[in-house]
Amino acid sequence: MVNYKGKIGVLIEEHFDQTEYRKFNEYFPKQGYEVDYISHLWGNPQLKFGSNPDNDEVEEHIIVTTEVNNIDPSDYKGIILIGAYAMDRLRYQVSVNKGQKNQAPAVIFLRKALQTSGLKIGTICHSLWLLCADSDLIKGRKVTCAHNIICDVENAGGEVIYDQDVTVELVVDGNLISGKHPGVVDKFLEVFIAEIEKQEKMQKVGEGK
Repeated sequence: MVNYKGKIGVLIEEHFDQTEYRKFNEYFPKQGYEVDYISHLWGNPQLKFGSNPDNDEVEEHIIVTTEVNNIDPSDYKGIILIGAYAMDRLRYQVSVNKGQKNQAPAVIFLRKALQTSGLKIGTICHSLWLLCADSDLIKGRKVTCAHNIICDVENAGGEVIYDQDVTVELVVDGNLISGKHPGVVDKFLEVFIAEIEKQEKMQKVGEGK
């Protein structure tokens, strides 16, 4: 039996990547981590989201009950932004004011998460879109992403890392771990957990344990 090590929070919305979803549900529990799916529920006790349609069929559905407004990032060992179009939906604002930073609940949460000491943040494929909602979140950060959002990331100030004529598979920049696309999800998950557990060891050393 695997010892319980804590929670991994995954931000999710409609049109999430089903490959990543399946891998998260398989990999994290085997490593001792509980997966907690998080979203903005718009005043509802729960919402049901579907994955991207594959061959015109939505293969995965999830019912989410954790409201992003009601949680503390420090309750988690890591936060992952799931790929596909979900993060674009999570940066939506009902009303906007000229000159005001994005106030979508998930963006507000991400600001707190990125400032939480020791907390690892993972992005994969299109999910850097959520950071692009506020250039302060990504400016100067080394990242990788899907080729079709390179312009969004670079326009927001992120430093996309290349390997000749493609983006690299994986980048670790401090507390931010980014993966190129679902094809590298296995490697991404291994590195993400390794970074969390390296941080845990450093904290124990610092505490003299």
